[in-house]
Amino acid sequence: MKLTGIHHVTAISADAPGNRRFYAETLGMRLVKKTVNQDDTSAYHLFYADGAGSPGSDLTFFDWPASPARRGTHSINRTSLRVANEASLEWWRERLTKAGVEVSAIRAINGRPAVDFEDPEGQRLTLLADGGEIPFVVWEKSPVPAEHQIRGLGPVTISVPKLERTEVVLTQLLGLERIASYRDAAHASGEIHVFKIGEGGPAAELHVSVEPDAPQAREGAGGVHHLALRTPTFADYDAWADRLKAAGYPNSGKVDRFYFRSLYLREPNGILIEIATDEPGFSADEPAKTMGETLALPPFLEPKRAQIEAGLKPL
Repeated sequence: MKLTGIHHVTAISADAPGNRRFYAETLGMRLVKKTVNQDDTSAYHLFYADGAGSPGSDLTFFDWPASPARRGTHSINRTSLRVANEASLEWWRERLTKAGVEVSAIRAINGRPAVDFEDPEGQRLTLLADGGEIPFVVWEKSPVPAEHQIRGLGPVTISVPKLERTEVVLTQLLGLERIASYRDAAHASGEIHVFKIGEGGPAAELHVSVEPDAPQAREGAGGVHHLALRTPTFADYDAWADRLKAAGYPNSGKVDRFYFRSLYLREPNGILIEIATDEPGFSADEPAKTMGETLALPPFLEPKRAQIEAGLKPL
């Protein structure tokens, strides 16, 4: 029973139409699921991913009328997206610059070539070269050529004031392994520790930045709400639910999100971590070829469709 990598990252946007334009048109990701926040159906929940909506490729957004996030510790503070190689990074530097996005020079982050940039709401993002060996599904309708498309999520960085209690939860409860540390003055004032998820690699790392002097973050637009770690099957998911219960660690209990099943817990600094299943996936309620083109609702929300649609803004 091992977690196998990053499943998805869910962030916050206060501008759903602008968010769709940037991630689908500028970044060329596929909008694989246009649905609503199941706990707040007045808000869109938009899922951007590779051509198939593969687990581990989802960057998702809640559309909330929130003020801008305040950066700091006790937070998820950077999401990386994988591309194939340095040639793709050069291509992206040119594309983003032409789109009016400020983008850094190519530099090494923990030994991997990468560039940093932000979306229009200040969401902190990194494009990272993964060597092109991790499978992904090309999105044929993307404005980005296949060889340069975003291939999925890379390492996610969280910021905490102290490492010790977080490390206990990550390693002893969730089974991650601390394998390295590095410093990066462009991202953090302190040391950043690398935790391997399952077999590790650029799609299966959590980076923990220790920043005791940073202010406490405040959730908002341009910030991240939570990150999810992958568990492959329903059987593994059931085992994780039993493990958390046996450990007495506070958690949500089982939550069926229809497209995947979830468990939620907070590490000791309040950062929300989800365990999510790879199955059944986004084609559970609509054909794979047309995913994301219309509003999708899980069966338990379908009776409220008219009411939900009336409360949503056009994208």
